[in-house]
Amino acid sequence: MTPLARASHPQISEADAAALTELYRRGTPANTLRAWERDMAYIAAWKMASFGRPPAWPEDEKVALRFILDHAQDLSERPGAAQDVAMQLIALGLRRALTCPASATLDRRIASWQAFHRMRNLASPFAAPLVQQARQKARRANARPHNPKSAKPLTRDILETLLATCDASHRGIRDRAMLMLAFASGGRRRSEVTALNVEDIGLDDFAAKGLVWIRLLQTKTTRQDQAPRLPMKGRAARALVHWLEVSKISAGPLFLPVSLADRPLPRRLAADALRTILRHRLVLAGLPVDFATPHGLRAGFLTQAALDGAPLAAAMKLSLHRSAVQAQRYYADVEISENPATDLLGD
Repeated sequence: MTPLARASHPQISEADAAALTELYRRGTPANTLRAWERDMAYIAAWKMASFGRPPAWPEDEKVALRFILDHAQDLSERPGAAQDVAMQLIALGLRRALTCPASATLDRRIASWQAFHRMRNLASPFAAPLVQQARQKARRANARPHNPKSAKPLTRDILETLLATCDASHRGIRDRAMLMLAFASGGRRRSEVTALNVEDIGLDDFAAKGLVWIRLLQTKTTRQDQAPRLPMKGRAARALVHWLEVSKISAGPLFLPVSLADRPLPRRLAADALRTILRHRLVLAGLPVDFATPHGLRAGFLTQAALDGAPLAAAMKLSLHRSAVQAQRYYADVEISENPATDLLGD
């Protein structure tokens, strides 16, 4: 039984508790549920190794403080209880190394722990002033330079190089359509691309306007009741329609696996298929296999928008970024090189 299913609600009936647990499941994105499960497995193992007992609800503030302290230092050269616990977690496959985890990892695990407190309508121990202060100090002490999710943004010129490797086979037509859709519709995440169904593609305006509409039922920043419809034009729209025509699919998954005999197979691609496809195309294009990741298509869309002078707000309407600060990073990287102040001494 998962931690979510074990949630206790002492002030309501068992039937209502079960209904509330199911409501959390249906109202939370699948990726978030999986992250909660992984984080709670880690937290439960850490608590058992550190204190010899499972998590308590509500958890004690001293336990929350110890969790932060144990994850705010490099334990490689620090023998003691914290190092012993870390070694147990490594043996269980829950921790990678004795080095200090990234601040983002610690923040995510704490957020998951807090989420399970909210499910029980309990106050979080991480809201205590001393614990909050320790968390802030740990974040500052272990701050690291920002590492992009992709080594390089896949801007238009690089994307064109990859598209040139896509031939007229079913695999080539599919890969061309996937790469162009992921880029041109706003820099879609790989899970969003593989989750698309034929029913999510609107072709009513294609014949007259060359326009295709893409409905995203669920993304990292939107819910199903907010399902955005995004436009895709030109070559990208034609590439997608061409895939629909040659694959002859009319319902179900939009992008299918292709057999070695070059036949589309009637099942959905794996969620990580875009990574495999991108690596294959990078190799065919003579680029290193680690030249970029699927996030490079998302970064490439925003970087290209900045290079072409598209307003940030317009690009965000397609990328669906909620944070202008995050989206602005791509624009800032481009704009600073064009800043007149960088050329004060001339050539």
